[in-house]
Amino acid sequence: MNTSSAKAKGRRLQQRVVELIRLLFGLAEDDVSSNPMGCSGEDVKLSPLARRHFPFSVECKNTEKLNIWAALEQAESQNRKYKPLLVFSRNHSKDYCALKLEDFMHILKQIKQLEDEVDGLHEEKAGVDI
Repeated sequence: MNTSSAKAKGRRLQQRVVELIRLLFGLAEDDVSSNPMGCSGEDVKLSPLARRHFPFSVECKNTEKLNIWAALEQAESQNRKYKPLLVFSRNHSKDYCALKLEDFMHILKQIKQLEDEVDGLHEEKAGVDI
């Protein structure tokens, strides 16, 4: 694969990630964008508003043979203020992501806390006479 094709392939993955973040959090185009190929830094640029919703430093890899350890190291070195997130794919495959186990467990804990709060609200409403 020539360099321009490889960059286009990587750009497509970055753009999918950008679009998913925008849709999930209702963000504008200027809040989430794809870093041009070949530029240093994070692959997905986020505004301060977007960072409040999505506190990750994203590294995208769209390749047939991924050196996951090198890719994770690159993700960790991009922006140490935010949690590193590696998004990866290859031809005819689904997109996947990798993050530190402790970050994943923290996300699950936050989801559980929200579910517990919602359950508590439902229980309060069930006990109220209308």
